[in-house]
Amino acid sequence: MEKENLNKKLYSKNFTKYGFDLNVFVSLVSAILVLGFIIFTISMPDQSSKIFSNINDSLNKNFNWLFVLTINLSFVFLIVTGLSKLGNIRLGGFKARPEYSNFSWYAMLFSAGIGIGIFFYGVAEPIYHMNIPEPLRTNSKFDNFKIMYIHWGAHAWAIYALVAIGLGYFAYNKKLPFSFRSLFYPLIKDKIYGIIGDIIDTIAVLSVLFGLSASLGLGAQQINSGLNYVFGIPVNSTIQIILIVVITFIATLSVVSGISKGIKLLSQANTIISGVFLAAILLIGPTGYILSTYFSSTGLYLKEFLNTGLYVATTPEDVAWQGSWTIFYWAWWISWTPFVGIFIARISKGRTIREIAIGTVVIPTVIITFVMTILGASGIYLNDLHEGIIAEAIDNNIATAMFEMIHYLVDSPITRNILSCVAIVAIALFFVTSSDSGSLVVDNLTSGGKEDSPKPQRIFWALMEGLIALSVLLLGGEHALKTTQSAVIITALPFSLLLIIMMYSLKKELQKSYKKYEYNKIIKLKRKMNNIDDEAKYKI
Repeated sequence: MEKENLNKKLYSKNFTKYGFDLNVFVSLVSAILVLGFIIFTISMPDQSSKIFSNINDSLNKNFNWLFVLTINLSFVFLIVTGLSKLGNIRLGGFKARPEYSNFSWYAMLFSAGIGIGIFFYGVAEPIYHMNIPEPLRTNSKFDNFKIMYIHWGAHAWAIYALVAIGLGYFAYNKKLPFSFRSLFYPLIKDKIYGIIGDIIDTIAVLSVLFGLSASLGLGAQQINSGLNYVFGIPVNSTIQIILIVVITFIATLSVVSGISKGIKLLSQANTIISGVFLAAILLIGPTGYILSTYFSSTGLYLKEFLNTGLYVATTPEDVAWQGSWTIFYWAWWISWTPFVGIFIARISKGRTIREIAIGTVVIPTVIITFVMTILGASGIYLNDLHEGIIAEAIDNNIATAMFEMIHYLVDSPITRNILSCVAIVAIALFFVTSSDSGSLVVDNLTSGGKEDSPKPQRIFWALMEGLIALSVLLLGGEHALKTTQSAVIITALPFSLLLIIMMYSLKKELQKSYKKYEYNKIIKLKRKMNNIDDEAKYKI
């Protein structure tokens, strides 16, 4: 009852006019900082790019160990917790049951967690990793796929699952606000309702907005490149404006309709269309080569899991490589934890901690590594067959790599165009599902943790994301997009520390909750035994 009163007190400070329900501090500070960043990057693109690039280089040089530590601690914590007795705890309480079927759950999980990346980097990354640091080499021809699996596999999904479990537990089981601040309740108690909680949520909002705007910028580039490659539509700012406006409009309709309708249906459609496209590539392409590459690479990935996962570069050349790849990816995933973690928590009520741990780490890792092997192995095969033609396309414009791969994979122009069109639709749907789920999360954070907020507010944040992507990509150009990517990585530093603190906080609360659960179970058992004894005496 005390927590409910505190929740009401927190919500009572919200701005509730004109169809909004906003936490003033979080919304206003986030808006000012985002607006200031946009003005800075657009008005001084070269200077801003240089400043953020220098900060990134410094972080990579001095804190690469922190990102490696955070990712690996998250993975170990999740697996140990999931397999322990604490894994039996159910989000929402003992009687709670899942709101969504397994297919819908996984569809939304992939659409939010993977985003556009698999199509953007799937063909290119194995070719990029033909030359890796000496400590990571095993003289296997599958070393490049092993590195790709480390970037996109279990380590990435573990931090998403960690935040999802923590937030779902505190929100559904402890009745705290559905917001990032609640993860730290065991440590700072009621201070989550004050300025400290507001600051935590503001950092989370900035991370989500920057991460999504950078991702949506990349998606717009790839869709435009695909349309140019297939239909000859020019690659220019006008086309990208139209793309972002149309897709933002669809995402807005989706987020207004809510999770159970728009987001779920689009995620299901996205999963089916992407699955059809990838199955076609697998069957049309070098099927035997793809499958043998996948099984061999998986074996190497598991064998080298600790060596590769714990690797921290020391020489300047290796530090530069790790900063451009492993640290870049892991910092990106860390900065996305408020977005993906909160969204997974929203759709996971009724599931056990063990179910979420396994469901969001083991199964997604198996699927995403296979998916990226279909694209990557096809790219490698065609690159060798045509004397470096795919590598040349990647160097010219990475956004065209997948379409170049389709061009050399399929002889029939009709089939080639059909596959390319399906790929464009799949990318666009990833664009939409990332935007609508991200808008829903920002909506949660800026309302102080309310699960349901007014529709005008959902529309506002969906439009804001599209506007940020437009401003950064089109007004600031490539420099601004790279600066935004740098900003995403920089936000990962405080989140690394917050995640480590959160693990301690969550473990403390789960152990306390489990002891209480065991105590209540014993009391109930004793009462039941006493009733049996009384009944037996009565019969005698």
